[in-house]
Amino acid sequence: MSSKKIIGLLGGTFDPIHFGHLRCALELYQAFEMKEMRLIPSHIPPHRQTPKASADHRLQMMLLATQQTPFSVDESEFHRAGPSYSVETILGCRQRFPQEPLCLILGMDAFLKILSWHQWEKLLELSNMIIVPRAGWNAPQSGVLADLLTHHTLAPHEKISDYRAGKIVQQSVTPLGISASFIRSLTAAGQSTRFLLPDPVRRYIRKYSLYSQDSITDPIHQEVVH
Repeated sequence: MSSKKIIGLLGGTFDPIHFGHLRCALELYQAFEMKEMRLIPSHIPPHRQTPKASADHRLQMMLLATQQTPFSVDESEFHRAGPSYSVETILGCRQRFPQEPLCLILGMDAFLKILSWHQWEKLLELSNMIIVPRAGWNAPQSGVLADLLTHHTLAPHEKISDYRAGKIVQQSVTPLGISASFIRSLTAAGQSTRFLLPDPVRRYIRKYSLYSQDSITDPIHQEVVH
């Protein structure tokens, strides 16, 4: 589909990172034959509650989760003061990659809220968008967002790798019903999170007693944390 030119940009709080994030990233990386997939943890998310884990803990978990993967962790939002606006992050990426096709990855749920984002009009000036369908969230049939899809959606004969910015494509991935909030609630209840996130991340959560007041013991699979 491409010639290894696309830079994928997948942002989020990653509180914590889990297999839902990683599987989505992998399938898009493969489907679009990306040159690079950058996972971008938000420092101060403007549209969500403050993350439960600190920026440093979330970064360390992401570094553990992405070992031996084709992904890179982009720390740029941690080095900026104030809210972590996507437009500023993409502008920074555009400065580093002036000619490459940039692709901002959004779930359909996030796309439906994009009109509330800071300087949202500039997003398609700076990058393309890959929208991932989500159960329970339908593409708009009227209004500003419907017009965006009408005027910017990639035609069947076009390749997104041929465009630096300005195009939208919808791409399905394997739906995994995993959420960070569910993992946090299981951890707080002392229940196992095995098979929901990478084992190094689970061990890190236990080591630092994240998402709970006390150290959590995994009832299914105990490991010694060094």
